[in-house]
Amino acid sequence: MSFIILVRHGKSLWNEENRFTGWTDIDLSENGIQEAKEAAKKIKNRNLRIHSAYSSIFSRAYNTGKIILEELGLNHLEIKKDWRINERHYGNLQGLNKKDTSDIYGKDQVAKWRRNYSTKPPILDKNIYLRDKSLPIFSVIPKEKFPRSESLKDTLYRVQEFYNEIIYKQLLEEKNILISAHGNSIRAMIKIFENIDDKSIEKVEVPTGDPIFYEFSDGNIMKK
Repeated sequence: MSFIILVRHGKSLWNEENRFTGWTDIDLSENGIQEAKEAAKKIKNRNLRIHSAYSSIFSRAYNTGKIILEELGLNHLEIKKDWRINERHYGNLQGLNKKDTSDIYGKDQVAKWRRNYSTKPPILDKNIYLRDKSLPIFSVIPKEKFPRSESLKDTLYRVQEFYNEIIYKQLLEEKNILISAHGNSIRAMIKIFENIDDKSIEKVEVPTGDPIFYEFSDGNIMKK
Protein backbone atom coordinates (compact mmCIF):
# COMPACT_ATOMS: atom_id res chain seq x y z
CA MET A 1 0.00 0.00 0.00
CA SER A 2 1.23 3.49 -0.85
CA PHE A 3 -0.10 7.04 -1.12
CA ILE A 4 -0.05 9.87 -3.63
CA ILE A 5 -0.51 13.32 -2.11
CA LEU A 6 -1.58 15.94 -4.63
CA VAL A 7 -1.26 19.60 -3.66
CA ARG A 8 -2.17 22.51 -5.86
CA HIS A 9 0.32 25.28 -5.12
CA GLY A 10 -0.64 27.95 -2.60
CA LYS A 11 -2.12 31.17 -3.95
CA SER A 12 0.27 32.98 -6.27
CA LEU A 13 0.60 36.72 -6.78
CA TRP A 14 -1.46 36.40 -9.96
CA ASN A 15 -4.11 34.28 -8.24
CA GLU A 16 -4.57 37.26 -5.93
CA GLU A 17 -4.94 39.52 -8.98
CA ASN A 18 -7.34 37.09 -10.72
CA ARG A 19 -5.07 36.72 -13.76
CA PHE A 20 -4.49 33.79 -16.10
CA THR A 21 -1.06 32.43 -15.25
CA GLY A 22 -0.44 29.28 -17.27
CA TRP A 23 3.25 29.00 -18.11
CA THR A 24 4.22 32.33 -16.58
CA ASP A 25 6.58 31.82 -13.64
CA ILE A 26 4.86 33.66 -10.79
CA ASP A 27 5.75 33.04 -7.14
CA LEU A 28 3.59 32.54 -4.05
CA SER A 29 1.81 35.37 -2.30
CA GLU A 30 1.93 35.69 1.49
CA ASN A 31 -1.44 33.93 1.61
CA GLY A 32 0.01 31.18 -0.55
CA ILE A 33 2.93 30.67 1.82
CA GLN A 34 0.50 30.25 4.71
CA GLU A 35 -1.59 27.81 2.68
CA ALA A 36 1.51 25.68 2.08
CA LYS A 37 2.18 25.60 5.82
CA GLU A 38 -1.42 24.57 6.48
CA ALA A 39 -1.08 21.84 3.86
CA ALA A 40 1.89 20.47 5.78
CA LYS A 41 -0.22 20.26 8.94
CA LYS A 42 -2.89 18.25 7.13
CA ILE A 43 -0.29 15.86 5.77
CA LYS A 44 1.30 15.51 9.21
CA ASN A 45 -2.08 14.60 10.68
CA ARG A 46 -2.21 11.59 8.35
CA ASN A 47 1.06 10.22 9.77
CA LEU A 48 2.35 9.50 6.28
CA ARG A 49 6.06 9.31 5.59
CA ILE A 50 6.93 10.95 2.27
CA HIS A 51 9.59 9.10 0.28
CA SER A 52 9.79 11.27 -2.84
CA ALA A 53 8.56 14.66 -4.02
CA TYR A 54 7.88 16.23 -7.41
CA SER A 55 6.83 19.62 -8.68
CA SER A 56 6.42 21.43 -11.96
CA ILE A 57 9.21 23.72 -13.13
CA PHE A 58 7.44 26.81 -11.80
CA SER A 59 8.33 28.64 -8.58
CA ARG A 60 4.82 28.62 -7.12
CA ALA A 61 4.64 24.81 -7.22
CA TYR A 62 8.26 24.14 -6.26
CA ASN A 63 8.15 26.54 -3.30
CA THR A 64 4.87 25.06 -2.09
CA GLY A 65 6.52 21.65 -2.01
CA LYS A 66 9.63 23.08 -0.37
CA ILE A 67 7.63 24.73 2.42
CA ILE A 68 5.66 21.53 3.03
CA LEU A 69 8.84 19.46 3.34
CA GLU A 70 10.46 22.04 5.62
CA GLU A 71 7.41 22.05 7.90
CA LEU A 72 7.54 18.26 8.03
CA GLY A 73 11.26 18.23 8.85
CA LEU A 74 12.15 16.71 5.48
CA ASN A 75 14.53 19.41 4.24
CA HIS A 76 16.92 16.73 3.00
CA LEU A 77 14.39 15.37 0.53
CA GLU A 78 15.00 16.59 -3.01
CA ILE A 79 12.07 17.95 -4.99
CA LYS A 80 12.43 16.77 -8.56
CA LYS A 81 11.02 19.09 -11.20
CA ASP A 82 9.17 17.72 -14.20
CA TRP A 83 7.68 19.97 -16.88
CA ARG A 84 5.00 17.41 -17.68
CA ILE A 85 3.08 18.42 -14.54
CA ASN A 86 3.17 22.11 -15.46
CA GLU A 87 -0.07 24.05 -15.49
CA ARG A 88 -1.86 23.95 -18.84
CA HIS A 89 -0.65 26.59 -21.28
CA TYR A 90 -3.27 29.34 -21.49
CA GLY A 91 -2.04 30.75 -24.80
CA ASN A 92 -2.83 34.40 -25.45
CA LEU A 93 -4.92 34.60 -22.26
CA GLN A 94 -1.80 34.47 -20.09
CA GLY A 95 -1.44 37.62 -18.02
CA LEU A 96 -5.00 38.80 -18.64
CA ASN A 97 -7.45 39.53 -15.85
CA LYS A 98 -10.18 36.88 -15.86
CA LYS A 99 -13.06 39.29 -15.26
CA ASP A 100 -11.85 41.69 -17.93
CA THR A 101 -11.52 38.78 -20.35
CA SER A 102 -15.10 37.71 -19.58
CA ASP A 103 -16.31 41.26 -20.21
CA ILE A 104 -14.64 41.22 -23.64
CA TYR A 105 -15.42 37.70 -24.88
CA GLY A 106 -18.43 36.82 -22.73
CA LYS A 107 -18.67 34.55 -19.70
CA ASP A 108 -19.73 31.49 -21.70
CA GLN A 109 -16.76 31.65 -24.04
CA VAL A 110 -14.27 32.16 -21.22
CA ALA A 111 -15.88 29.34 -19.23
CA LYS A 112 -15.46 27.07 -22.27
CA TRP A 113 -11.79 28.01 -22.59
CA ARG A 114 -11.25 27.36 -18.89
CA ARG A 115 -13.34 24.26 -18.21
CA ASN A 116 -14.07 22.34 -21.42
CA TYR A 117 -11.97 19.18 -21.74
CA SER A 118 -10.84 19.59 -25.35
CA THR A 119 -11.11 23.34 -26.07
CA LYS A 120 -7.90 25.36 -26.33
CA PRO A 121 -7.64 29.08 -25.52
CA PRO A 122 -6.44 31.41 -28.34
CA ILE A 123 -2.88 30.49 -29.31
CA LEU A 124 0.07 32.49 -28.03
CA ASP A 125 1.35 35.31 -30.22
CA LYS A 126 4.16 33.98 -32.43
CA ASN A 127 6.78 36.48 -31.26
CA ILE A 128 6.04 35.76 -27.59
CA TYR A 129 6.07 32.03 -28.34
CA LEU A 130 9.53 32.23 -29.93
CA ARG A 131 10.79 34.36 -27.05
CA ASP A 132 9.41 32.05 -24.37
CA LYS A 133 10.87 28.92 -25.99
CA SER A 134 14.35 30.37 -25.56
CA LEU A 135 13.99 31.23 -21.85
CA PRO A 136 16.31 29.24 -19.54
CA ILE A 137 13.41 27.92 -17.44
CA PHE A 138 12.08 26.07 -20.49
CA SER A 139 15.40 24.56 -21.61
CA VAL A 140 14.33 21.12 -20.32
CA ILE A 141 11.37 20.99 -22.71
CA PRO A 142 11.88 19.54 -26.20
CA LYS A 143 11.37 22.39 -28.67
CA GLU A 144 8.85 20.39 -30.68
CA LYS A 145 6.71 19.86 -27.55
CA PHE A 146 6.54 23.50 -26.49
CA PRO A 147 2.86 24.50 -26.84
CA ARG A 148 1.24 27.74 -27.95
CA SER A 149 -1.96 26.79 -26.11
CA GLU A 150 -3.33 23.69 -24.40
CA SER A 151 -6.64 22.10 -23.55
CA LEU A 152 -7.07 19.93 -20.47
CA LYS A 153 -6.92 16.99 -22.87
CA ASP A 154 -3.46 18.07 -24.02
CA THR A 155 -2.37 18.47 -20.41
CA LEU A 156 -3.63 15.00 -19.56
CA TYR A 157 -1.45 13.39 -22.24
CA ARG A 158 1.77 14.68 -20.68
CA VAL A 159 0.56 14.06 -17.12
CA GLN A 160 -0.26 10.45 -18.06
CA GLU A 161 3.26 10.04 -19.46
CA PHE A 162 4.74 11.43 -16.23
CA TYR A 163 2.64 9.03 -14.15
CA ASN A 164 3.52 6.00 -16.27
CA GLU A 165 7.26 6.74 -16.38
CA ILE A 166 7.91 8.18 -12.92
CA ILE A 167 5.16 7.50 -10.41
CA TYR A 168 3.73 4.05 -11.12
CA LYS A 169 6.94 2.13 -10.40
CA GLN A 170 7.37 3.89 -7.05
CA LEU A 171 3.81 3.08 -6.04
CA LEU A 172 4.53 -0.59 -6.70
CA GLU A 173 7.52 -0.21 -4.36
CA GLU A 174 5.11 1.11 -1.67
CA LYS A 175 6.55 4.62 -1.64
CA ASN A 176 4.49 7.65 -0.64
CA ILE A 177 4.78 10.49 -3.13
CA LEU A 178 4.13 14.23 -2.80
CA ILE A 179 3.23 16.04 -6.03
CA SER A 180 3.04 19.83 -5.91
CA ALA A 181 1.47 21.03 -9.12
CA HIS A 182 -1.35 23.13 -10.56
CA GLY A 183 -5.11 23.25 -10.89
CA ASN A 184 -5.26 21.72 -14.35
CA SER A 185 -2.42 19.21 -14.10
CA ILE A 186 -4.03 17.97 -10.88
CA ARG A 187 -7.47 17.88 -12.56
CA ALA A 188 -5.82 15.69 -15.21
CA MET A 189 -4.49 13.34 -12.52
CA ILE A 190 -7.88 13.21 -10.83
CA LYS A 191 -9.49 12.31 -14.16
CA ILE A 192 -6.99 9.50 -14.62
CA PHE A 193 -7.24 8.17 -11.06
CA GLU A 194 -11.03 8.34 -10.78
CA ASN A 195 -11.85 7.58 -14.44
CA ILE A 196 -14.00 10.70 -14.69
CA ASP A 197 -15.74 11.28 -18.03
CA ASP A 198 -14.91 14.27 -20.23
CA LYS A 199 -18.04 16.23 -19.31
CA SER A 200 -17.94 15.66 -15.55
CA ILE A 201 -14.31 16.77 -15.23
CA GLU A 202 -15.45 20.29 -16.20
CA LYS A 203 -17.07 20.61 -12.76
CA VAL A 204 -14.09 19.41 -10.72
CA GLU A 205 -12.47 22.20 -8.70
CA VAL A 206 -9.04 21.97 -7.08
CA PRO A 207 -8.51 24.51 -4.27
CA THR A 208 -5.09 26.01 -3.62
CA GLY A 209 -2.98 24.52 -0.85
CA ASP A 210 -5.37 21.71 0.11
CA PRO A 211 -3.87 18.19 -0.07
CA ILE A 212 -5.76 15.43 -1.86
CA PHE A 213 -4.87 11.90 -0.76
CA TYR A 214 -5.02 8.78 -2.94
CA GLU A 215 -4.24 5.26 -1.78
CA PHE A 216 -2.64 2.80 -4.19
CA SER A 217 -3.24 -0.86 -3.35
CA ASP A 218 -3.28 -4.00 -5.53
CA GLY A 219 -3.10 -1.87 -8.67
CA ASN A 220 -6.10 0.26 -7.71
CA ILE A 221 -6.18 3.95 -6.77
CA MET A 222 -8.81 5.28 -4.37
CA LYS A 223 -9.35 8.72 -2.88
CA LYS A 224 -8.96 8.70 0.90
